[in-house]
Amino acid sequence: MERLFSFEGVTRTFHGPHEELTLFSDLSFAVMEGETLAIVGASGSGKSTLLHLMGALDSPTSGVISYRGRDMQNFDETERAHFRNKELGFVFQFHHLLPEFSAEENVALPAVIGGEDFKAVLPRARLLLERVGLSERMDSRITTLSGGERQRVAIARALLQKPRVILADEPTGNLDADTGTQIEDLLLDVHNDLGTTLVLVTHNELLARRLDRCLALRKGRLLPLGEG
Repeated sequence: MERLFSFEGVTRTFHGPHEELTLFSDLSFAVMEGETLAIVGASGSGKSTLLHLMGALDSPTSGVISYRGRDMQNFDETERAHFRNKELGFVFQFHHLLPEFSAEENVALPAVIGGEDFKAVLPRARLLLERVGLSERMDSRITTLSGGERQRVAIARALLQKPRVILADEPTGNLDADTGTQIEDLLLDVHNDLGTTLVLVTHNELLARRLDRCLALRKGRLLPLGEG
C-alpha cells in the first residue's frame, strides 16, 4: 500500500489569552491508502484535531502534513477547495446537515457546490440514500429524521463525490448501542465495497478494534492501542 497521508514532526498548539495548550508535539505517522485506521483517545486529547488537520480544516503549528506526497500547506485556495470537495468525505459527529433541506437535497449539496446541476446530481444522491437504507425517507426534512437516520444521510453525503478517503469524527458517539452498531457495519461495508481509505476517531475501543489498525492518542503521543 502507498502512503496517503504523512505527518512529519507535527505540533499543534492553541494560544489562549492567558495560556497556551499543546495537544501534541513532534508527531509522526502515516495513513496508508486503502486501510481502515482508528484513532482513540479521551475527550480533549486532540484526536478530532488530528482529523481536522487531515481534512485541511486546520493547520499545524509546525511540521509537515503531506497528502499523496505533497505538503498540504502548499495547496492554494483552489486546490484546497478541490481536495475537500473531491478527494475527501467528512462524516461529522453532529452531522452538519441543513435542516431546511430534505435528505436528498443534503446529499446532493457537495456536487452542487462543485458546480454540477442539481437535477443531474439527484439520481446519484437517491442511489446513495438507497445504499444506506433510506429509500423511504429521501424527501423527508432533516428535522423529522432520527439520529441514526441523520448519520446515514451524512454518510451518503460523504460518499457522493466518490472520495479517496472518508474521515469520520465519532460517527457513533451520539447514537444508542444498536443504532451505533448499524452505522459501524455500514461504514465498514462501504469501505469494503468502494475501496476507500477510512480514518475515524472514537472513544469506543470496541469499534476501534474492528478496523485494520488502532492508534491511541495519550498525552500527546500516538501509540498502537494497548501500548504505553
